[in-house]
Amino acid sequence: MTTDRIRIFDTTLRDGEQSPGCSLRPAQKLVMARALADLGVDVIETGFPASSVSDMEATAMISAEIRDVRLCALSRCTPGDVEAAAKALEHARKPRIHVFISTSPLHREHKLGLSREQVLERAVEGVRLAKRYVDDVEFSAEDALRTEEDFLVEIFGAAIAAGARTINVPDTVGYTTPEEIRGLFQRLIAHTPGADQAIFSAHCHDDLGLAVANSLAAIEGGARQVECTINGIGERAGNAALEELVMALRVRGAHYGATTGIDSRALLQASRLLSRLTGMSVQRNKAVVGANAFAHEAGIHQHGMLRNRNTYEIMRPEDVGWPASQMVLGRHSGRHAVSDRLRALGLPLEDFEFEQLFSRFKKLCDHQRLVRDADLQTLVMGDAAVEGRGYRLSALSVSDSGKRARAHVELSDPEGHLVTEIAEGDGPVAALFEAMTRATGVPMQLESYQVHSIGIGADARGEANLSVRCDGIEHAGLGTSRDIIEASALAWLDVANRVLRQRETASSSLAATA
Repeated sequence: MTTDRIRIFDTTLRDGEQSPGCSLRPAQKLVMARALADLGVDVIETGFPASSVSDMEATAMISAEIRDVRLCALSRCTPGDVEAAAKALEHARKPRIHVFISTSPLHREHKLGLSREQVLERAVEGVRLAKRYVDDVEFSAEDALRTEEDFLVEIFGAAIAAGARTINVPDTVGYTTPEEIRGLFQRLIAHTPGADQAIFSAHCHDDLGLAVANSLAAIEGGARQVECTINGIGERAGNAALEELVMALRVRGAHYGATTGIDSRALLQASRLLSRLTGMSVQRNKAVVGANAFAHEAGIHQHGMLRNRNTYEIMRPEDVGWPASQMVLGRHSGRHAVSDRLRALGLPLEDFEFEQLFSRFKKLCDHQRLVRDADLQTLVMGDAAVEGRGYRLSALSVSDSGKRARAHVELSDPEGHLVTEIAEGDGPVAALFEAMTRATGVPMQLESYQVHSIGIGADARGEANLSVRCDGIEHAGLGTSRDIIEASALAWLDVANRVLRQRETASSSLAATA
């Protein structure tokens, strides 16, 4: 069976950035473009230069630096747009101009006020004009999936004759289904004049949750370029998620007979970077890059994973950038997972002792979602033994008045001495974390931070989850309390104490070998 190469056209910086709340400054777009280049995408759509000064600047900045990836700028089929795209791309080593025009009856009547003949004429003019500036021209028929099929054949044939070498068939409003789009691509490729001179491309939106499925079906129908975004961001419900599409082709390569040039090990890093730049968090159950993608809590699943990871995982977490699978201990966990974690912590128990601990473990799960290593150590050794191994929170207060928030923390250090620090920040959490950093001497770069409510009524508690980078390693922290600020402080200490223990262990090992 032959394997075809699928071009990955990343439109995170154009269609993705159009997602409400995801606007990026030119410098941020450049940072993301570097990550996309490292990821190995074939085309980066940098923006829509005629739409804003910011997009013009971003495209120019990216064009001046990114040399080994094809760079694309979007343009309507109008002289002003094409000229703006060409100007923004003038320093690009591999430039592409992507011209588009609406083709569906709905858009022709209510958006453009043009006839089929007029739309066809403008499409040809747009392609020809773009061709004067660059050799690589892509043409898109906006709202193609609601356009008459005979008109698509006509306009695509005319665009190819005018010089377009990529033909994009967008499902602009996420309306189609896999069977429909597969058949459409097959027929378009079979009947469009000059189809053998162009690459056909799919651009699917996720309004019905079918963007990735439709993109894969388009590949089955003959598409050899797919337009997608990191984390699936984009207009309304978003675009096809690059990471899901790439891993579907990798895991089911024998079925699709297709591959990509993406370095999948950089997927998580690109996802995390985009989240930081946009401030838009990835949902925990998001495929491939969500926090739960390789996390297992149910006892039956954990037992299977401990015997053979293939029982419940169809891809390796390391292949997409995760360090390893996670055995999450919580209400649904069974004895095998708890026992395995205790052994990993150097805390093996006899059967009778373990049964008593497991009972206490289940009771603890009634009050907090996740049980951490420190919680298990406390269950085994008692509060005093565990607390003596790190910093403890004695008191804290946070005030948020005026332009700066102020935090005052008191910690008890591992020797029992009181440490007091005061810090200011742009908000109460920023001030708190700065004070905690000064008090513990453990500097950490915050990657993500979330708070949740656990339970209802009088039993409700706040849970803080954070991800930080320290000493070049990413750590996750968890804290629970009736007060979310205190929960945040406990989450920070969860990581700080772990880092300090790791440093202590490393120092002891080094001294022993000296």
